[in-house]
Amino acid sequence: MEMIRFDQLSTLSHPQRMDLFRLLLRRYPDAVPAGEIGTALGLKPSTASVYLAALREAGLITQTREGRSLLYRADVAAVQGLMGFLFNDCCRGRPDLCPPEAHNPMQGDPEMTTRKYNVLFICTGNSARSIIAETLLRALAGDRFEAYSAGTRPYSELNPIAVEMLRDKGLDTTPLRAKHISEFWAEDAPRMDFVFTVCDRAANEDCPAWAGQPISAHWGLPDPVKATGTQAQKRLAFQQVYGMLKHRLAGFTALPLDTLDRISLQAAVDRIGQTDIEDHTA
Repeated sequence: MEMIRFDQLSTLSHPQRMDLFRLLLRRYPDAVPAGEIGTALGLKPSTASVYLAALREAGLITQTREGRSLLYRADVAAVQGLMGFLFNDCCRGRPDLCPPEAHNPMQGDPEMTTRKYNVLFICTGNSARSIIAETLLRALAGDRFEAYSAGTRPYSELNPIAVEMLRDKGLDTTPLRAKHISEFWAEDAPRMDFVFTVCDRAANEDCPAWAGQPISAHWGLPDPVKATGTQAQKRLAFQQVYGMLKHRLAGFTALPLDTLDRISLQAAVDRIGQTDIEDHTA
C-alpha cells in the first residue's frame, strides 16, 4: 500500500501530469474525453495519452469508454487515501499539521447569523449562463443568498437574447454586467461560500485558490450562444438552459445548509450538477 502512495507522489511530481490531474479534479465528477483534456492543456494527443496512462497506472484516475471515446475521471477515493497516508505516515498524525476534519463550513462562523451566503457563478464569457444563474438565484432566494457572476474571459457586453429572456420573465437585470473573476480575488472582495463553474471551458482553466475554501462544484451546461438556426430556435436554447439552472438552483436552495457537514454538502452540490439534462423550458 505504501509503495502505491509513493508511486502516486512520484507521478504527481511531474508538472504537466499534475496539471492534468488538477484539471480532472476541477471537473469532478465529470468524465472528460481525452481529446478535450489535451486541447485544454495544449498537449499533443500522444503526450496526453502517456500522461493519462501514468496517472491511471498510479491509481489516481479511472478510464471508461463511451462509443469510440475514452473518458477519464479523477479517483477521489485515491486522493483521500493519499492525503491520509501523508498525514498518518509522513506527519505521524501530529495535530498541529492535521487538516480540519470534515465539518459544517457554516457552523462556528458568527458572521453567518448576520450575513447571507455568497455564491459565485463562473463561465468563460459571463454573458449568458452565469448571468442567468446569478439572476435566478437572486429571484429564488435573495433573502438567503448574495449572487454574483464573472467570466474568465468576459465579453464586453451581455448576450441580448439572455437579457431579453430574463426581462420577459419579469426578472431584474439592472445589477448585471460582464466582469472578470479577478474582481473577486481582491482583498476587499466578498468572501465566497460557494463557487460554481457553469461551462466546461471555464472549469478547465487553472485559477488561483479561493480564499476561505468555499464549496466548489462544476455544473456544466450547453452554451446557448452557440445555438444555430432561426431566432426561435436560438431562443429555445436559452430557455432550456434557464430551465436547467432553475431546476438545479431549486435543489440547491432546498439543501439544509446549517446541518450538512462539509463532505455531505460537497456531495450534494456535485449531485445537483449531475442532474440529467431535460427539456426544461419553463
